Amino acid sequence: MSCTLHISDLGSVSYEKALELQRQTHREIVEGRGNSSFSPFRLFLLEHDPPVITLSKRLAASEHLLATSEQLVQAGVQLCKTDRGGDITYHGRGQLVGYPIFDLNELSLRIHGYMRFLEDCIIDVLAKFEIKGERDACATGVWVEGSKICAMGVRVSKWVSMHGFALNVTTNLDHFDLIVPCGLAGRSVTSMKKILGEQCPPMDEVKRVVSDVFTTEVRKQVEL
Repeated sequence: MSCTLHISDLGSVSYEKALELQRQTHREIVEGRGNSSFSPFRLFLLEHDPPVITLSKRLAASEHLLATSEQLVQAGVQLCKTDRGGDITYHGRGQLVGYPIFDLNELSLRIHGYMRFLEDCIIDVLAKFEIKGERDACATGVWVEGSKICAMGVRVSKWVSMHGFALNVTTNLDHFDLIVPCGLAGRSVTSMKKILGEQCPPMDEVKRVVSDVFTTEVRKQVEL
């Protein structure tokens, strides 16, 4: 088994197209088990365009949509149902979305450990830009001074992951007013741009750091 992490920068892509690519890659990784030259680690980096609000299968998720259909049309935001865990979230331009399609057996992780792995990676990424990201004992994701900067939601089938994280870089934070983000009433969201101002790095630089951190951490986890 190769521990090489294959990273694809998809640029801007619709939610539906990215979801189909995830499903196809998930099948390939499951079918590739037992092939010693095959690497079961893929990471897609992208921004979702058009902007989209995604609803999980959780019963309460739809209650956390605050916008009417007319308001969504006015904002140019789509609404899609999804098969990931979590609640409701927003994806749009200026937000770096990462979809790791990983064989968790090869990382010796189960779901709880995998979520902590993702959080650690994003905390490391933010540290490279002198932002102190933290976990919240009551909520998945990465936070900065009580505001969520990176949402996370995954699906695991046959111990291969789908979906992943959404890191706010220069995201339009006003669009989060259309929902109760992640179903957490009273919790604010933030972005690297809001924290760093004019010192906020360009998206390509954030992608480079994310790629470096995930490449390093996957290799370390495999070698444990």
